[in-house]
Amino acid sequence: MKKSIIALVAVAALAGCSTTEKDALTGAAVGATIGAIATGRPGGALAGAAIGGVSAVLIGRATRRGYCTYRNPATGKLYTDRCPRDYNW
Repeated sequence: MKKSIIALVAVAALAGCSTTEKDALTGAAVGATIGAIATGRPGGALAGAAIGGVSAVLIGRATRRGYCTYRNPATGKLYTDRCPRDYNW
């Protein structure tokens, strides 16, 4: 039961995040898991979370190059679409 509640809270927290935040959270979770399994120590989990989070954000930006995130002023929802042609990286 406790694991189900934690999973529901995690899903609810991710629902309101931007793509970059989701990338970072997912990368950190995967990195922490791998770090904990590889070393068996809390320090390994922390290092894995840091490395995984940063790596996921950098890889996510590289794969979505040319797309920008916009906010609909009427609804406040975020959406992704091609960036304007004159947009400078």
